[in-house]
Amino acid sequence: MERVVLHIDLDQFIVAVELLRHPELVGKPVLVGGSGDPTQRGVVAGASYEARAHGVKSGTPLRTAAARCPEAVFLPADRETYLAASADVMGALGELGGILEVVGWDEAFMLVDTEDAVETARLVQRHVRERTGLNCSVGIGDNKLRAKLASARGKPAGVFRLDVTNWVEVMADQPTDALQGVGTKTAKKLAARGIATVADLARTPMADLAGEFGPNIGPWLVALAHGYDSSPVSDEPFRARSHGREVTFQRDLREVEPMRAEITRLARQVCADLAADDTLARRVVVKVRDSRFATHTHGVTLAAPTRDVEPVEAAAQQALDKFPLDRPVRLLGVRAELVRE
Repeated sequence: MERVVLHIDLDQFIVAVELLRHPELVGKPVLVGGSGDPTQRGVVAGASYEARAHGVKSGTPLRTAAARCPEAVFLPADRETYLAASADVMGALGELGGILEVVGWDEAFMLVDTEDAVETARLVQRHVRERTGLNCSVGIGDNKLRAKLASARGKPAGVFRLDVTNWVEVMADQPTDALQGVGTKTAKKLAARGIATVADLARTPMADLAGEFGPNIGPWLVALAHGYDSSPVSDEPFRARSHGREVTFQRDLREVEPMRAEITRLARQVCADLAADDTLARRVVVKVRDSRFATHTHGVTLAAPTRDVEPVEAAAQQALDKFPLDRPVRLLGVRAELVRE
């Protein structure tokens, strides 16, 4: 008997949910996002593997996606349906025992005791598929970091194991940004120091990175390269860290007053989300993307945690005042950062 961490990652989740109600689209390049009209502004929320082969992924502008993959089928995003499908999956996982930690609408960790980790992973896949019709990849690890990296290597609908016994073999030659938690900017800083691979990072003395990255982040990066992760699998209910709403305009906004009206509308939607989730905002952040795709944010901390419309709306307007607004605006967003219990 051994104790392992499983990372369950639903394959092309948004598209997969759509294929359940559009089975005639199976095997075709399918893109989900916005209103489903690629001539309008918006971004891809989900892409089938067939569409990804054309260089389209989540976050790609719809118009760019249509140019790269003209034969793609475009579908409108349906958030409530995806949330319901996610709830069904997490409910199915909860029936299998072990400790279940939901970390998003399409992924979860499970801590299980098993005599055959691979067979347990396949049992999870079968159960999810039988209950929901959806496929998932399962990573097996001796901690959460390794399990999550393993599931990516198991896609689509596969099982992969990554633990202390094969960490060096699998990861040593990978670029540093293959590590969960190392982004593009950090990878560039590391590369400037001659640290290009996971093995390079693992050989770096922790003290060498503390000066540039800080006394906590520097050593943590080296530990990450060794595959260390002490975070536990927790069955505490998943709570979002923020609630946000945003809108992409079909025509750029050029005047401030229409921008203020949109910020008011978005702030009220966020307050409705706060009320529905029984949560309180501690800070309000506004996002502005201009006509050149430059994106910036500014935030305002609330005097007291609240979900009331008036203070949230006022904070959003104060945040908007921090932008120069000297260029046409194509996107506005309002996000409420939540009080953490």
